[in-house]
Amino acid sequence: MQAIEQLVATLSSIVWGPVMLTLLVGTGLYLTILLKGMQFRALPHAFRLIFQKDHHHEGDISHFAALMTALAATVGIGNIVGVATAITMGGPGAVFWMWVTGLVGMATKYSEAVLAVKYREKGPHGMRGGPMYYLTHGAGLPWLGTLFAIFTACAAFGIGNMTQVNATAKIFEATFHIPVVTTGIVLTLLTGLVILGGIRSISKFTSYLVPVMIAIYVGCSLFVLALNASEIPHAFSLIFYHAFNPAAATGGFVGATIAAAMRYGIARGVFSNESGLGSAPIAAAAARTNDPVKQALVSMTQTFIDTLVVCSMTALVILTANSWTQGVGPAELTSASMAETLGPTGNVLVAISIALFAYSTVIGWNYYGEKAIEFLFGPRAIKIYRVVFTIAVMVGAVTSLEFVWNFSDLMNGMMAIPNLIGLLLLSKIIKQETDRYFLSKKK
Repeated sequence: MQAIEQLVATLSSIVWGPVMLTLLVGTGLYLTILLKGMQFRALPHAFRLIFQKDHHHEGDISHFAALMTALAATVGIGNIVGVATAITMGGPGAVFWMWVTGLVGMATKYSEAVLAVKYREKGPHGMRGGPMYYLTHGAGLPWLGTLFAIFTACAAFGIGNMTQVNATAKIFEATFHIPVVTTGIVLTLLTGLVILGGIRSISKFTSYLVPVMIAIYVGCSLFVLALNASEIPHAFSLIFYHAFNPAAATGGFVGATIAAAMRYGIARGVFSNESGLGSAPIAAAAARTNDPVKQALVSMTQTFIDTLVVCSMTALVILTANSWTQGVGPAELTSASMAETLGPTGNVLVAISIALFAYSTVIGWNYYGEKAIEFLFGPRAIKIYRVVFTIAVMVGAVTSLEFVWNFSDLMNGMMAIPNLIGLLLLSKIIKQETDRYFLSKKK
């Protein structure tokens, strides 16, 4: 078993190495150029579309509900611990490269959603779409679509379920002295109540939970930053300076090279917003709309909210405090930084935020895995999948998951490969749809 764990860990480090990160950012940059920086020009229009309702068009849920379902899956532990890891390993400059990843990733997220809606199809359980469908029907590569679905189904049980629940159970045990079994039981019951009702139940729940949890976390972060307002200019100067200059060792911080800042900033940015992995377009395909571009514009705001808003809040809270220079580990860094200003209340707020973020990820990823299972085995497999997925929540709460973490990272990386191939092969279609939409708006 140890040999298998070592093999998976090695494969994961290879998959998430410089080649993959370059491919992810490179694809985003290529699509940004191809679409002439559309994500910057059309962002205000995209935010207006979020609340537009197309009652008379095909689809299962509104633009807003589709966005909240996708945000539920992406706004997770990576927004708190992932950002702390990037700063710990890559220094303040890592935040700059995280922003770059988010900005070009908006074009990738947009492109995924265009294809997801264009090539979706109607099934007995509502709309179904995503990379497995545009790889099959658009690129003519059904075997690649099957591989994507397999990787997605595996990742859903790992990074989208057990690892999230395990982290929540441990944090609640450490902060509130609640036994992991109790946390597991509560989360299992809550998960079952939501996911057994399908996409309408999931979207209704996430439409309430996601705005509230983001508002709580961003609100607390803004309050801390307001109290430390004098340190904010210095934090920004650290980010921009060390994006292009090495960060020297200071206090408990061991220092970081420019290469480390780029590597960890890009890696954590991609892990956080999932642009290029192909997960979010599965939710986008369920949107009620008559035009692929409309939902795609809404979908790209997900990356903006996740990386440019939520991750930035975490980064600024850390860099306006002193804990990051005192050798505090990434798992505790955000809590310690908040606690410098708010005392023990800071620890509690971060623990609650992590729990909400992790639980929302479980709900969102359940839908991704469900659609992957439907693609592989048909609609009848969905009910069985939901039951097994719910049971896995309890398993995750009480089990040590080092192997699952590595396996999940590997599956996440493997999802990106067929998806990026599909985006590049179908980039002409993406441009045609985009030009058609914006040309029609000028008439």
